[in-house]
Amino acid sequence: MRFSANLGFLYTELPLTDAVHAAKTDGFDALECHFPYDTSPEALNAALHDANLRMLALNTWPGDRDAGDFGLAALPDRKHEARDAIARAVDYAAATTTKAVHVMAGRTDGGTNAEDCFRENLGYACELAVAHDLEVLIEPINTYDVPHYHLSVTDHAERILDDLGRSELKIMFDCYHVQIMQGNLATTLTRLLPKIGHVQIAAVPDRGEPDSGEVNYPWLISHLESLSYDGYIGAEYRPRAGTRDGLGWISQMRLRHS
Repeated sequence: MRFSANLGFLYTELPLTDAVHAAKTDGFDALECHFPYDTSPEALNAALHDANLRMLALNTWPGDRDAGDFGLAALPDRKHEARDAIARAVDYAAATTTKAVHVMAGRTDGGTNAEDCFRENLGYACELAVAHDLEVLIEPINTYDVPHYHLSVTDHAERILDDLGRSELKIMFDCYHVQIMQGNLATTLTRLLPKIGHVQIAAVPDRGEPDSGEVNYPWLISHLESLSYDGYIGAEYRPRAGTRDGLGWISQMRLRHS
């Protein structure tokens, strides 16, 4: 099984380019980001090339986080801002050979206008992405951590994929969020696997290293292997201490799955 370091949560004390090298040194097989835009694509490309790692995914800009924004794509009164963020993310992903762009929906009232706006913006994202052979990801995010997030359960994400019918549109399956909102991880992974573009892990409920809590990740990863999942497992957790102090779980997982 191959593991990806999410540099939005890991190695955050380092500049992004240094974090790339640190992740390589510590044995990660790939990388993913939240918002890499302060680093030039050229600088990130150089670091990725030196480390021989690929970036798997990055997020669209979330808006004004200080004001509570957590994405823009489902906000009808901010459609132009959302599309600027989508275009920026696609351009950055294409320039860094990143595999996918996660389009962040944002906080809404859950109404029809928000849903229509989200779907229209996803169609726009897919049109841009297909020209660069990119995937577009949508991620159900739990409403305890992010109240009023527009997309919070996998059934909703599945309906969007089925209705839009875009092959480049996939689900980001974050086990932490799915476990909090609905549980039943193994069955849901089995059912949705053809529609999943990336899987992420973190302990539940503290979102720390995936070596404790209510989810048995060694078993769940074995289950993914039995389903012939051939993607990466994204380490998107908040280290309980420093990043490197908590990396023992990787060697334990690899011993079990070698």
